[in-house]
Amino acid sequence: MTSVALLRQITDYANRADPYPLYAELRKTPVVRDEAGPYLVSTYWEIHGLLHDPRVSSDARNLGAEAAEFRGQEEDPNLPPTFLKLDPPEHDRLRRLAMRPFGPPHSPRRVFDMRGELGEIVSGLIDGFRDQDRIDLVDDFSYPFPVTVICRLLGIPREDEAHFHGWADTLAASLDPVQGTSEEREAQLQTVRQARADLATYLAGLIEERRRAPRDDMLSAMADGHGPDGQMSPLEVISTSALLLIAGHETTVNLITNGMLTLLRNPDVLQRIRDNPGLAVPLVEELLRFEPPVQLLPQRTTLADIDIAGTLIPQGASLWLLLASGNRDPQRFHDPDRFIPERPDNQHLGLGSGIHNCFGAPLARLEAQIALTELVRRLDNPRLVEDPPPYRRNAVLRGPRHLPIAFDGLKP
Repeated sequence: MTSVALLRQITDYANRADPYPLYAELRKTPVVRDEAGPYLVSTYWEIHGLLHDPRVSSDARNLGAEAAEFRGQEEDPNLPPTFLKLDPPEHDRLRRLAMRPFGPPHSPRRVFDMRGELGEIVSGLIDGFRDQDRIDLVDDFSYPFPVTVICRLLGIPREDEAHFHGWADTLAASLDPVQGTSEEREAQLQTVRQARADLATYLAGLIEERRRAPRDDMLSAMADGHGPDGQMSPLEVISTSALLLIAGHETTVNLITNGMLTLLRNPDVLQRIRDNPGLAVPLVEELLRFEPPVQLLPQRTTLADIDIAGTLIPQGASLWLLLASGNRDPQRFHDPDRFIPERPDNQHLGLGSGIHNCFGAPLARLEAQIALTELVRRLDNPRLVEDPPPYRRNAVLRGPRHLPIAFDGLKP
């Protein structure tokens, strides 16, 4: 394994439906340098430590020349980096400003108070399955639910929600490292640039409206809010809003879809959550461990030479943290390849850890809990049409592109 192109295997679409045997092989050597340059870290404790290590940077500007050339990902020169791609203290300032209208301590009930609206959106989508005996869970449910939620949270007009499907898909796909020809890379970059420009232009207009007439939504709060950290600049509001739109639903689409796929593969667990909806809370945590929507973090670099499990990683190297592999590490989790809803001490890496832990984690958890509980309750005799289903091309945000499900009818 250490002498071949590991990165090519991880990103190879042929391994998308079941990458876990590949991760198991990787864990035999916790840190491996791929022949293309990046260092791959695959074991739980090493990944966890690096996520908390101040010597590890999320800012691509700290990559060495060789690593930066391999990375090949272009930042938008017209927008400042999002806090996802920054280090302290700038990361901390922007994240605090974004958090003020979203969660504790300034808005502690924002997510909790959405519970009723989330339930109504879910019920409405499932009601739309009436008189059908087959659906594509992704197109008919997993996509429209979280994109509707994040648009409502930010304050996007309902008539504009459909626009975000294309923009979100394009920008999310750009997270997947491109291994193709220079022409293929350039074509992808052109598509990404256009999507960024269109999204930024739209958001700029909406932000200006909110500055003139604020509403009770996150976009207004970020555009017009003040606090100890000052105020976001207009460009920072655009950059942060775009991040929340993309990250706020692309990962949740995969969480819900992977969750339903896992339940249909484990009918005993499906029946248990149908009988006991309270099981949804630990069940979603186990889903985040067992089938995490974010498989790996390729956007890290070292600010100094770091010794990891006996391997010296030099300053400026590209560092890939394989979260999904760490989540299946038998040195951390007992019987890791089994799906166990009540797994004790389930400190998984499914939402990251450290200062870059998932900003929207409380909302993603609640969306998945409500969605899976209602799907299981209301679909009569749901079953997979094909297994494995067709997966997305993206190796970073891994999930089925389609999930056909047959069922015998709807329960009230």
